[in-house]
Amino acid sequence: MFSIIQAAGWPIWPLIICSIIALALVVERLSSLRAARVVPPRLLEEVLSVTRANLPSPDVVGKLADNSILGRVLASGIRAVTAEPRITEEALRGTFESAGRAAVHRMERYLNTLGTIAQSAPYLGLLGTVIGMIEIFASQSPGGSNPAQLAQGISIALYNTAFGLIVAIPALIFYRYFRGLVDQYTLDMEQAANRLVPHLLRFAVPRGGASA
Repeated sequence: MFSIIQAAGWPIWPLIICSIIALALVVERLSSLRAARVVPPRLLEEVLSVTRANLPSPDVVGKLADNSILGRVLASGIRAVTAEPRITEEALRGTFESAGRAAVHRMERYLNTLGTIAQSAPYLGLLGTVIGMIEIFASQSPGGSNPAQLAQGISIALYNTAFGLIVAIPALIFYRYFRGLVDQYTLDMEQAANRLVPHLLRFAVPRGGASA
């Protein structure tokens, strides 16, 4: 491996750095975007069951918020109704939407970096290819060619091109995979919030009740 790095020349070092960063991001996102940490399958049903008769205590809501990203979104709605018993449906939905945007931002963490690596790695490989071509042309002289310099130029060009694709292709695959996961989780959270809104509004005091 070290001999390949030596043959590829200095242009391969940015690609090696990109590959290390991409691997770290993939491992981190695979852990963070597990369903159990984002949208546990039975969480919504448990929340509906707990809030069937009355609103839960702040301690229970705090545990719900710490449970998962979906739990944090659902807890925001419960806290909004608890804090403002006369809350309207529009305001409650606005609370869920605000919490949902924060949740999406959290799920999309590091994805831009991974996407940037997927797009830039082929260009870094192309840079190495160009540098290798320069070495090849530099090996030619009126008095003949320099075989060692010619071989070095070919090695730099080919190794950097290949390594750029080796880094870019998996990074792009995982980027698309994570984007699909985020989109699916976002839809699941929207549906969960839509189910919880009318359920929580049962505890809201009608605004016209006091005047009547």
